[in-house]
Amino acid sequence: MTDNEKNFEDEKDIFEEHVDAVDDMAASEESTTEESADMAGDASESTPDESDESGEDENTRAGKPDYPEAAIEAILFAYGNSVSAERLCETLSLTEEELEAAVENLKKSYEESGRGITITKLEDSYQLGTKAEYYDYLVRLAKHPKRYSLTDTVIETLSIIAYKQPVTRGEIERIRGVSSDHAINRLIEYELIEEVGRLDAPGKPLLFGTTEQFLRAFGVDSLKDLPEMSAELKEEFKEQAEAEAGIEKNDDEDVIVDV
Repeated sequence: MTDNEKNFEDEKDIFEEHVDAVDDMAASEESTTEESADMAGDASESTPDESDESGEDENTRAGKPDYPEAAIEAILFAYGNSVSAERLCETLSLTEEELEAAVENLKKSYEESGRGITITKLEDSYQLGTKAEYYDYLVRLAKHPKRYSLTDTVIETLSIIAYKQPVTRGEIERIRGVSSDHAINRLIEYELIEEVGRLDAPGKPLLFGTTEQFLRAFGVDSLKDLPEMSAELKEEFKEQAEAEAGIEKNDDEDVIVDV
C-alpha cells in the first residue's frame, strides 16, 4: 500500500469516527428531550395550572363578600353621596333581598351600639349619614351652616314641583298665576330642585323635579311619604298667587286651581 493510500484510509477512519460521534450525540439529545417531555407531562398532571388558579382567585375576588354589611358600610362611607340599590347589588353580587337584609342588619347594629350614624334610604338609593338627634352638634361645629330662607312664594313653588314633578316653568306659573322665575332660581340655588329633562313639545321646555337634598331637608325617605295634597293647601296656593298678582279675592267667584 502506497503512502497516499495509507493516508486516505487514515482520513476515512477519522471521518467515520466523527460521524459515529455525531450520531451518538443526536441520539442522546433525542432521548433527553423525550425524558424532559415526559417529566413536563407528569408535572402538568400533578401541578394545578397557574392560570386556572389565578382565575379561581379572580372569581373569588369578584364574588359575594364574606361580610356584606362591612362591604356596604365601606362603600357608602367612601362614596359620600347616595348609591343606588341596583349598583350596590351589581357591585357586591347580591340580590335585592340580600341587600335589604344586610342594610337592616347594619341599621340594627348602629342602634344597639348607640352609634351616631345610620343608613337612610332615599327612593331607590342608600346613604350613610348622621342621626337626626345629633344635628345640633354638627351645626355648632360648622362655621357657616346651610340655612334655607324659604318665603311663602318659594315654599308654594316648591310644593307644586314636589307634587306635580316633572313639571315645566310654564305649568308652575299657570297654576300660580304669576311669574315664578325668582322662586325657581332660589330653589335651584338651594339644591332643592333640579332640571330633570325637557318636555317633548314645541320649544322643548325644561322640566323640574326635586332632589335628594329636598328629601333630606324635609325628613322624608321617598316622595311617596309626602302627605296628600289637601283642599286647604290648594286654597292657600290660590290665595298666595292672588296676593302676589294684586288680585282682590271675590268670595262669589270660584277659582279652580289644578294642582
